[in-house]
Amino acid sequence: MVAGAADNVFRALHTLPGISVTTEFDSRMSVRGGGPDQNLTLMDGVEVHNPYRLFGLTSAFNPETVSDFELFAGAFGAKYGDRLSSLLVVANRPAGGDGFHGSSTLSITDANVLLEGGLPGPGSGTWLFTARRTYYDLVANKIVDADLPSFGDIQARADWKLGRGQRLTLFGLFSREATDATFEDEAEAEEGAIFTDTRNDLVAATFTTTLGRSGTARTVLSYYVNEDVVDFDAQFRSEQRRSNNPDDDVAFRFSNVLFDIDSAVRDLALRQDVGFSLGGHFLETGLEVHRLETIQRWRIPGDRNPNAGNGSSIQGGAGLPDELDSTVTSTRLGAWIQDRFRVGSRLTLEGGLRLDWSGAIRRTTLSPRLGATYWLGDSTRLRAGGGLFTQSPGYEKLVQADYFVDLSSDGPLDLLYERAWHAILGVERDLAPGLTARVEGYWKSYDDLVIGRLETEEERFERVGRYDFPDDLQWSVPSAPIITSFPGNDGRGESWGFDVFVQKRPGPATRLSGWASYTYGQARRDQYALEMPFDYDRRHSLSLVGNWRISDKFQLAATFRAFSGFPRTPVLGLRVSADETDDGRFVPALDPEGAYVYETDLGDVSNLNASRLPDYARLDLRLNWLPRGPTGRWLLYLDVINVTNRKNAAQIEPRLAHDPEGDVPLLIEEPSGRIPLLPSVGVRFRF
Repeated sequence: MVAGAADNVFRALHTLPGISVTTEFDSRMSVRGGGPDQNLTLMDGVEVHNPYRLFGLTSAFNPETVSDFELFAGAFGAKYGDRLSSLLVVANRPAGGDGFHGSSTLSITDANVLLEGGLPGPGSGTWLFTARRTYYDLVANKIVDADLPSFGDIQARADWKLGRGQRLTLFGLFSREATDATFEDEAEAEEGAIFTDTRNDLVAATFTTTLGRSGTARTVLSYYVNEDVVDFDAQFRSEQRRSNNPDDDVAFRFSNVLFDIDSAVRDLALRQDVGFSLGGHFLETGLEVHRLETIQRWRIPGDRNPNAGNGSSIQGGAGLPDELDSTVTSTRLGAWIQDRFRVGSRLTLEGGLRLDWSGAIRRTTLSPRLGATYWLGDSTRLRAGGGLFTQSPGYEKLVQADYFVDLSSDGPLDLLYERAWHAILGVERDLAPGLTARVEGYWKSYDDLVIGRLETEEERFERVGRYDFPDDLQWSVPSAPIITSFPGNDGRGESWGFDVFVQKRPGPATRLSGWASYTYGQARRDQYALEMPFDYDRRHSLSLVGNWRISDKFQLAATFRAFSGFPRTPVLGLRVSADETDDGRFVPALDPEGAYVYETDLGDVSNLNASRLPDYARLDLRLNWLPRGPTGRWLLYLDVINVTNRKNAAQIEPRLAHDPEGDVPLLIEEPSGRIPLLPSVGVRFRF
């Protein structure tokens, strides 16, 4: 039980060492200096390309069915690949016991129902069914007078024991998200509409069998679909395009934000794992085959900021194409072998080799892996590991990223595998029964990272030549090269640091359990002939998670998190905005009274991540009440996020204000994205 997690697996993971969260309620993670697109997520052996639901508020994993999850922050084994940073393995439980039973959970935001039982007829088959539904759109909309999104999913599972050592599992997960909202602010003269429709479906069949006396085999056949449609059309009074005129009727300009996006990932996959013991060795080998179809279609005719330094980001948008219709269909293969064995009584070694082939780039790569555990005594262990990790380029990774590169091509992509070398070294010690401490250092070196390339000189001259500004306004012309959406393997980087983790595991006689984690880390990127902090370079991160069993009927949980701020690109100043003429040239923008209109200047690539967000801190509390004790069927809870109502800044937004003493508006930067104190109540009933 983690206070503030809202039964979301990812929110529980955010309290572990080495994890950096992108925003307040976004579930995406940066692990030890890697990007969110570099994390591999598996559920029951199936790769889940988009594990986030409802804009990150919840996850694909139902808390009522998850039996176990394990995060590998680096240097994981050769049986998993095509990701640079981390591995999350999530396991769902089979249906439990004989007879019909279930549970129901109800909170102020959602409902969750689980049913399970035995299958009729001979044999030992079981079934399980769950259904979740948020009701922001049903209840909250009537309270706050706003159109809020909806989310729902159903999950079904059936298990059969077919014979001695044989088991068949059929699994299905079907998820839908939707938004159909309009807004209008007459005072600000703002209006707009947003429509989203997201589908996430997964069907899988898993067959496991024993091989002789010491071997096992698992075959997983799966089909995964993620389709996302977004239509946005709005007019905003733009704080970034304002003259210094004090008259609000003419001082503000309006931005037309208009885009249509249709993206999809379809993955037909087969995975075969085989493991067996042989003379003190445990050998594992396997093969995976993915037939991928990834689609990116969009149209962005609305206003964008052409002066943003990072033009290929959604934030800037200068390097993005106005229209794109790109489909990449390819086959991805992976094969591996690894061996775990003991050397003497204290040392365990694990070595492996992985082979990957990507049809999208028509390239093959080999990834060696090595791990070791040495027992210094009965309670102390030294751990070390390392190896090469590679990642193929593809739109299926970008569903978790916050950047875009154009992978449209008539043939194989002219790109390489991204690469990262990992090295970890740590010590773990059992301090007392149920109490463990771990210190681990890590280092990662990145090479051939895919980033948007800079404009060529010819492209830059063509763009700058479209500006028809007078000589005294040449300082307002963005003349430095901008980042385009065309990809290249031009990124390099490094991350290093150490983690401290102390955990007190729960037990029948334990009243206080939880963990404490601290991470110090640095993450750098070398790109565009510059060395800069990575977007997720977080130097300090502290998490304290506690669970106190006050009595048989009451449980109290607390989570405290504090960390230093992410890098950010600061505003350097102001420049005169440009309007595009009918013949494709740019002229100085004027307000209705003929005064210059200004916009924020983010500079060129040399200004990327030159500043930082403020430090962050948050305390969450949760109180559970079991009216009839731990053996009862009822549980009622109160969960409060941000108990102290601390005003943490998710980002810093620039704002332009009238300056009565000058000709140019004042530039003001203000924090935004603050999450207030958020209480929640709920009840769970098991039957």
